[in-house]
Amino acid sequence: SDIPTYLLAWTTTPWTLPGNTALAVSEDSEYTMVELDEEGGKERLVLATALLQKNIKQEHTVVATMKGADLVGATYQPLYNPANFGTEIQRFVRSESVTGTPITELTPATELDPHVVSAEFVSMDDGTGIVHIAPAFGDEDLGLGREEQLAFVQPVDLLGNITGNYPFAGKFVKDADRDIMNDLRDRGLLFHRDVYRHTYPFCWRCDTPLLYYAKNSWYIRTSALKDQLVEGNGEINWYPDYIKDGRFGEWLRNNVDWAISRERYWGTPIPIWQCQECPESICIGSVQELKDHSAPGDGAKMDDLDLHRPYVDDILLNCPADGCNGQMHRIPEVMDAWFDSGAMPFAQWHTLGLDDVDKLEDEGKFPADYICEAVDQTRGWFYSLHALSTLLKGQPSYKNVICLGLVLDEQGQKMSKRVGNVVEPIPVLDEHGADALRWYLFTATQPGEPRRFSARLVSETLRRVMLTLWNVYSFFTNYASIDLFDPKQTPADWKPESELDRWILSELNTLIEQVDGYLDGYDPTNAGRRLQEFIDQLSNWYVRRSRRRFWKSENDVDKQSGYITLHRCLVTVAKLMAPLAPFVSEEIYQNLVCSMDADAPDSVHLASFPVADKSLIDEPLNDATQLAMRIASMGRSARSKAGLKVRQPLKTLRVIVRNAVEEQQVEDLAEQLIDELNVKNVLTYVSESANEVNFWDWSVTANMAKVGPKYGAEARNIAQALAELDPRVVAMQASMGQMVDLPSLGDGASPIQLEKDELSLTRIPPDGFSVVEEGPYVVAMETEVTPELAEEGLARELVHRIQNLRRSADFELTDRIVTYYQAPDDIASVMTGNFSGYIRQETLSDELVAESPPDGAERETSDVDGMEVTLGVRRV
Repeated sequence: SDIPTYLLAWTTTPWTLPGNTALAVSEDSEYTMVELDEEGGKERLVLATALLQKNIKQEHTVVATMKGADLVGATYQPLYNPANFGTEIQRFVRSESVTGTPITELTPATELDPHVVSAEFVSMDDGTGIVHIAPAFGDEDLGLGREEQLAFVQPVDLLGNITGNYPFAGKFVKDADRDIMNDLRDRGLLFHRDVYRHTYPFCWRCDTPLLYYAKNSWYIRTSALKDQLVEGNGEINWYPDYIKDGRFGEWLRNNVDWAISRERYWGTPIPIWQCQECPESICIGSVQELKDHSAPGDGAKMDDLDLHRPYVDDILLNCPADGCNGQMHRIPEVMDAWFDSGAMPFAQWHTLGLDDVDKLEDEGKFPADYICEAVDQTRGWFYSLHALSTLLKGQPSYKNVICLGLVLDEQGQKMSKRVGNVVEPIPVLDEHGADALRWYLFTATQPGEPRRFSARLVSETLRRVMLTLWNVYSFFTNYASIDLFDPKQTPADWKPESELDRWILSELNTLIEQVDGYLDGYDPTNAGRRLQEFIDQLSNWYVRRSRRRFWKSENDVDKQSGYITLHRCLVTVAKLMAPLAPFVSEEIYQNLVCSMDADAPDSVHLASFPVADKSLIDEPLNDATQLAMRIASMGRSARSKAGLKVRQPLKTLRVIVRNAVEEQQVEDLAEQLIDELNVKNVLTYVSESANEVNFWDWSVTANMAKVGPKYGAEARNIAQALAELDPRVVAMQASMGQMVDLPSLGDGASPIQLEKDELSLTRIPPDGFSVVEEGPYVVAMETEVTPELAEEGLARELVHRIQNLRRSADFELTDRIVTYYQAPDDIASVMTGNFSGYIRQETLSDELVAESPPDGAERETSDVDGMEVTLGVRRV
């Protein structure tokens, strides 16, 4: 046909059009040729049928349809023939190397030969279904160019400026876009232009648009070892394990050759020297080898030679090729820094050959037991280590790897200097310490997951973990110093007798087993979290429940047992957490161990890791105490719900548990609950037992969803009859599994019995109780405060106020004092009444004096239960 026919291709980068050498189609897709009536006459366009309506808005005639495969091989006139604009043409040519491996090289060419090729990446979702191919400017384009042996045209220099004598030559490529589109329009070669929003790479430092740019490079043919790389990965333990076959495994399965050369002024030189007179090349493996091959006079230069570029480039070598007298210069490229990182296992020991590598393995220096880095290193250090080790030894470079997620800001955004959300670590270290920072990073999230980071989050860790542990440690050292406790005096056969001591040592030895297991499994996150739980138990249950043991003036067996137990817990925790929090662990160890035992290892990091004593693990006791702690927490919530302070004694706590085993556990630990919740008695009921049913008030109605379909018109009468029964009796019968007999519904009516699922039973807390439910458990706190309980509550409140005054006055724990008070009669009667001895004992007061505090006494006037009270303390 004489009608001009065009292949309608599209691009989002007009500046790459001078580099076009082919057009790509999808060979299995359908294409359509349409004819248009334009101002200059008829013309025909070819594009994908699926994208016809999206691109051709004007009237047109379909001339023909064809498969993409029918277009493959068709030639066309290029938009810009490089031969006309002073630009070199090259072509990819495939041949075999000396080893028989197929290689593809660029060679000079005289013809462009633009034609249509098939490519899998051609999409029918957007564009025209015909893709402009410029091998100089894209990874897929380059790959297709090598595969199809296309021409290669590079009209852009390394500064990003267009070369040659194009109308837009000399401009930066992005600045030339508009000129290129205008030029094509003026030549009648532009069908349509528009704004198309899509992702594009920019420099992360300066926001300059980046260019995909094909350049010559030195490669290691890692693709030839892809199967070995994948197989070796199977021998590595990954934490988290999904990285193994996921991100890292996918990278290996899609392995491409490793471009190892970089163009830098300074760096590790690629040690290849090439002759200037012949094709000879040589790779140098050591300084001695470099001296042996150096040109006359250059050997002396190497005595103090810096082996980095550019200094090593001054060394010239004699060409060893027969009949050649040329000199060899080092190639200008430096090594990819990732190659340096991958060579680390061998370079750090100055290995010069495989014999040296074998020696490293014999000495246990290779492979590494464990490495750790962020998830982005799956294509960085993790890969370079694995690739070089596989190339050299055919095996992995490491056995275990913890792969960390990235550190984000507090809002979960990636940190960026440009955005200004970078959290500087040094101020955080200065304010909160290295251990708090380390602990937060270890325990915030599982390995592989991103973690948010801020000074506030580290501060919370400091408060919840480090300061809690430090407060326990300070509590122990204060009282142990007073009583001159010496851990070396502990009998060799000592065993804990106190229930509290047996429990915390059982938990301690369980902790040892668990932490040891977690760390053996490269799981510091759960190891740290388990340690946090134990520190909380140690502080908020064991020490709280044991305080009175240490306050005793006499140094009896129970007090000594408390010292031994708490000392053992603190020393063991210090050893367990040493890998995670090395500084606070060392401080505790030095004071509690090294200061007392000259024969102990000099550091916690030199001490043996704890080994669990399984004979001390009592799982039933652990379970019972866990239940007691849960009930205590619910009891405090019940007090708070009723607005009753813990210092106000109450009469009875009722506890509903699941079964008889838990009932016995609560009864065994009732004394601890009585003390913790400040009640006089604890009663325990099993769920759905007679006692539990009798405790509640009940509302009972018919379950109409069951009763209605079964009894039809009688359902309303059944509901009325049920309402006449005693709800508690009905609830008791139902809980015992008995049928509930209804009163007669009328003369001649058959008696009706209801099953439990035909009833709707609702528990109602009785008056005078504050009730809290949590899962299967219920606690009910009796809220009545009798005059006797109120008086005891006042006594406890006064003790609390006097203790605060002691702390404000900075008295020592053992200082005896005189307490002064001015208060209404209700307060004075407590000071002189039944609780006078209790107040003196708790506060170490020799006297309680009813007068104004003298000068020099620590004093405070405050409100106590609506009464103004002035208290003062003076050291005796």
